[in-house]
Amino acid sequence: MIDLLTPITDIASVLPEQMRDPVLFAVPFFLLMLVLEWGAARRLRHLESDRTVQIRATMPETEAGAETGRPARGAYHRADAWASLSMGLVSVATTAAWKALGLFGYAAAYAYLAPWHLPSTAWYTWVIAILGVDLLFYTYHRMAHRIRVVWATHQAHHSSEYFNYATALRQKWNNSGEILMWLPLPLLGVPPWMVFFSFSLNLIYQFWVHTERVDKLWRPIEFVFNTPSHHRVHHGRDPEYLDKNYAGILILWDRMFGTFAPEVFRPHYGLTKPVNTFNIWKLQTHEYVAIARDVRAARGLRARLGYIFGPPGWAPASGE
Repeated sequence: MIDLLTPITDIASVLPEQMRDPVLFAVPFFLLMLVLEWGAARRLRHLESDRTVQIRATMPETEAGAETGRPARGAYHRADAWASLSMGLVSVATTAAWKALGLFGYAAAYAYLAPWHLPSTAWYTWVIAILGVDLLFYTYHRMAHRIRVVWATHQAHHSSEYFNYATALRQKWNNSGEILMWLPLPLLGVPPWMVFFSFSLNLIYQFWVHTERVDKLWRPIEFVFNTPSHHRVHHGRDPEYLDKNYAGILILWDRMFGTFAPEVFRPHYGLTKPVNTFNIWKLQTHEYVAIARDVRAARGLRARLGYIFGPPGWAPASGE
């Protein structure tokens, strides 16, 4: 019988200590990119001001007001950015705690239930781990936008009306759903540490797509990979962009499963019902509070379950 500690010893034998969590290893890169983008935003602010003047001069008054009444392209707002950074710092700790809990379950599944154990030194194990995590991330991400109780964990990431590298750090604190979603991989014999490592790589990749400073890329890249253009669509609250482009690394999943939308105009970012606060506790918990309020006021079991497991914005038909 395989010792439950086998996956942990695998880590020690394969990876140097500082790379056992690639997200921590990448934090300096995250901060460098954030500072560079913030500096570019400040440098280009006067260009955006000139563009605003041109818009007002050439567009009808109603359209010009709609365009200029929102953040400039790539802009930063100090309170918004600090809220994102603060949520990211807390997320580092909460994610580590969820991973620690998940490791025991993964190790047990890998040791006692997996029909075989894939070698961590084989290239095909890495392919299975990285593609498997990416497909499962797409699946979970789609669920997070269509099941309200899961949306409650994810909506904080979408709560900013700005789209920049600080927004990328505006992460959720409840990773329980993702931990459960990755369980098929250790059940298929992927070493648990490789599952966590692959998701960390996935998360690192997603950092760079949170920017308005990168336009559309070479067409083959746009066809295969998630890019800033694709992810801008995902963060848009415009009706044409809602519930689109769930990809982590490969946009091919969205193309295959009918959830792809191209960027045809600059999105309006944020939630369809803005929270209007920079309090990170409220940003993380306000949807749970709203669910509890709706469930208390609901009539009948069907309505209560609908408010929990229905899509965001669900309401019972009149008369129910």
